[in-house]
Parts: sequence; structure tokens; C-alpha cells
Amino acid sequence: MGALLALASALSYGLSDFVGGLLSRRASFVRVSLFGQVGGLLTMMLAAPLVSRAVPPLADLAWGGLSGVGTGIGMTFLFRGMSRGAMSVVVPVSAVGGVVLPVLVGTALLGDRPAPLAWLGIAVAVPALWSVSRARATSAAPAGPALTDGLVSSVGIAVQYLALAQAGPEGGLWPVAAGRITSVITALALSTVLAASGPGQATDRATSDRSTSDRVTSDTGLGLWWPPLGGGFAGVLAGVALACYLVAIRTELVAVAVVLSSLYPVIPVLLGVTVLGERLSWRQTAGLVGALAASVLISTA
Repeated sequence: MGALLALASALSYGLSDFVGGLLSRRASFVRVSLFGQVGGLLTMMLAAPLVSRAVPPLADLAWGGLSGVGTGIGMTFLFRGMSRGAMSVVVPVSAVGGVVLPVLVGTALLGDRPAPLAWLGIAVAVPALWSVSRARATSAAPAGPALTDGLVSSVGIAVQYLALAQAGPEGGLWPVAAGRITSVITALALSTVLAASGPGQATDRATSDRSTSDRVTSDTGLGLWWPPLGGGFAGVLAGVALACYLVAIRTELVAVAVVLSSLYPVIPVLLGVTVLGERLSWRQTAGLVGALAASVLISTA
């Protein structure tokens, strides 16, 4: 059951990224991100009392709050990296780093001991995730700044997963709700600091390196969505993803749950093919096959 919930988390995260990516083509990614955080916060504040009416332990709320700080850092630097026109660098670096770091910490410090078959699945998942996320490089934008943003984003994503894994089951969904509060605060603070430090190195969107969720959406009409509504919906999906992950780690190893949850880039790629009529590169096709094999190996271990 834990593996299935982790895969459900990946599905929700993937849908959230797809919706948010499409909306970012028509509105500022800062606005879309903020609406998303608010949507996730409202959803979790409504859902948490339904799951547990008891006052959650302070420690669980603190871990949830730290997880939200990681979310705010991860998303802010991910969006900034993509705005610099080197998405083929920042997306795979943040995704793979967000997997590798929790696995290393889980095995070294938390006592995780995945089965041999699960280790094989993890070994397959990491390069598969890189291949799926790696878009065609069509931009001359320098990779250095985006690489730095991707690395910082990966640390934030790792903190998000690791901190939330420390919350006990008695906290219900309250740790996720607490994390939505701190993620909003963190994202706002970082956006203010980064905006004050300079305008950045954003490039022309028409010629920048684009990931699947960044394709022009005028043909589908999705670009006409109202940002508050669409961004809020993306936030709801992200909140559901974290809730599924939180429940998954109560019956599954952190290293396993993180890897399965982190397969979310597969979803925007598949939707790009089926909804936007995009074509896969051979690397993405190989990555999709590898991701499917990894999910089967880990789930059956």
C-alpha cells in the first residue's frame, strides 16, 4: 500500500507541474506559484481536521514546517532556474538531486535497508529520471547559473521529503498543513530577496530551452485559464501529493517512498505527448521505459 500511495503522490505532483507549467506561459510564475501555495494551504487546512481532530504534537508541526521551508526553497530556485532559459539543466538536476540526497541520508542516518530488488529499482530510477527530465537543448543560455539553481532546488526538495518523513502518524495531515504555511512565507521572502539582488538572466521564451510543461498552449486553450483558479488547482494537487507521501512513509522506507514519489516528471512528459502532441526524444523514451521498470521493481520488492 505504501508503494501505491507513493506512486499516487508522483501522479498528483506530475499533474500539478503540468498545470502550473502551462499557466506560467500566460502569467508570472511568481503569481502562479503563490496561488498554488495558497490553494494547497486551504486544502490541507480543510482536510486536516477531517483526518484528525486531536491537537497535533508540536514536534510534528515543527517537522512539517521545516518541510515547507524546503518546498519554498526548492520551488523558488526551480522557477528561477527555468526563467534563465536553461530548463534542460535545472529540471533534471533538481529532480535527480532531490532523489539521491534523501536516499543517501535515509540509508546512512535513518537506518533504511531496502531489499536488493528495491536497490535495483533505485539504481534504474535515477538515470531514468534524468533522461525523462532532460529536454532538448535549444538555447545558448549559460548553464552555470541554472546549474546552481538546480542544485539549490534539489537540496530544498530533499529537505521537504526528509523533514516530512520525521512527522509521526499521530499528527495526521497537520504537518502538511504546517508546511504549506512556511512554504508561502519562505517563497515570499526568497522572491523579495532575489528580486532585490537583480533582474536575473531571463531570456526570450520563444527561443529558450523548454521542458514539456513549457510548450505553447494556445492550440489547446489551456493558456486561457484564470491564473488564480488554475494556480490554486495546481496547489491542491501538490497538497494531495504530499499527503499521499506522508501516509506512504508510515508503511514504507523513506528511500523507497522518495524514489517512487519523485517519478513525477514522467507525467508532464506523457501529457505533453497525448495532450499537446509533442514528440519524445530517444532519451526520454528510454527514460520512460526505465521509470516504468523501476516502479515495478520497487513496488514488488
